[in-house]
Amino acid sequence: MTSEHTVRFDLVVIGSGPGGEACAKRAAQNGLSVAIVERRELGGTCLNRGCIPTKLFLGATECIHELAAQSKFKLLSGSIQPNLPALQKRKEQVLNGSRQGLRKSFEQLGIALFEGSAHIHDASHINVQLSDGPQAIEFGNLVLATGSAPSTFPGLEPDGERILDSDGILDLTEIPESLILVGGGVIGLELGRFFSRLGTKITVVEALDRLAPFEDPDVSKTIAQLCKREKWKLLLGKRVQSLRSTAEHAELTLESGEELTADRVLVATGRGPVFDGLGLEESACTQDSRGFIQVDEYLKAAAGIYAIGDLNGQALLAHAASHQGQYVADLIAGKTSAPYSSGPMPWCIYGAPESIRVGKMAEDMRAEGLSPVVSQYALAANPIAQAHALAQGFIKILWNDGKICGVTAVGHGVSHLITQATLMVSESWTLADAHRIIWAHPTLDEALLHAILADQTAV
Repeated sequence: MTSEHTVRFDLVVIGSGPGGEACAKRAAQNGLSVAIVERRELGGTCLNRGCIPTKLFLGATECIHELAAQSKFKLLSGSIQPNLPALQKRKEQVLNGSRQGLRKSFEQLGIALFEGSAHIHDASHINVQLSDGPQAIEFGNLVLATGSAPSTFPGLEPDGERILDSDGILDLTEIPESLILVGGGVIGLELGRFFSRLGTKITVVEALDRLAPFEDPDVSKTIAQLCKREKWKLLLGKRVQSLRSTAEHAELTLESGEELTADRVLVATGRGPVFDGLGLEESACTQDSRGFIQVDEYLKAAAGIYAIGDLNGQALLAHAASHQGQYVADLIAGKTSAPYSSGPMPWCIYGAPESIRVGKMAEDMRAEGLSPVVSQYALAANPIAQAHALAQGFIKILWNDGKICGVTAVGHGVSHLITQATLMVSESWTLADAHRIIWAHPTLDEALLHAILADQTAV
């Protein structure tokens, strides 16, 4: 490695997903010289294989769900014919436009972009394999933001044909007649909802005893009820022994010996960190018991090296990665010296019904030795939910010592309440705070107000 072939930057970011993008941009705005390295498409998993295409699919097919809801009241009739190849084309147009916009924003901020595979050489250098040869880069600080990828278990590996992961299923151009979801968490529910709207017969196999197993049990119950209304087959508390493909279908065998067949199987059993080929062995970075990169209270993985976003396993969410990236950029620039704190983390499940969670749940409070107090409001009384003929669901407020410490909701459009709910928890609202503002009527937002003002009960 010779100096004439080496370029130097104050900060090098590996990965251009939400975390890497936010970190690089904030660092450039802070006056640092910045480079970002990306070996695949710009924008990372969120833009190309996760949040954005999934929400594009759900948004495009929401009208199918709403028509079905209104038709139950005999208010509307008719049909909507989905065109999956056209939707795939639309997806590529949106993603290409977003990638171009991201590239332009890097250029405007003076961020150098290296498109190739990075490998850590030593404590202050990486090598990037570009299309026209290797490039040595010296860094003052290095941020690892390489994200995560679908993970699986032995015997459940996708084959890219009839057994798919959440990456592969987003590229289908033919609507499956039937689909088995292995996993009833966020990924399985959202993609299952999309294909259900297209007319696919859905079966869910979940090893735990409920859908959305990390949410409030009442949320899980409501989601399950609505899935059953749409003729989903739910196999809860069931473990998969094996999967295999044939020319005609995919075959799934449960540990009980029961066999299921479907046109396709989606394996949605979680995600794991991506750092293959990165050369972590050349650094002092270590992994935790789950395989994620261990970081300290400043998100530092080793001297001069930080790990953010999905890679450190703290919260596998795009907005968590962005928040961490901005913090690290400020830390390196000397804009802050405080340990990292995310504050209340907002969580959402999209589709129908949607669900949100921020702050504590009742079981969290009990684990801390606290006595949870709840006030609750049914969306059946909300005029906007009624107008959409989608009035199932509720909003639940958790209280501690007269202050809001958690908000959970499930139902039509509740993802639009998540920022307000986060502020309520972050600012520890009291009953008096609910009266400081005017709540527009009729809105879904005012359901939060009614939940705050509802009678409080110990649970």
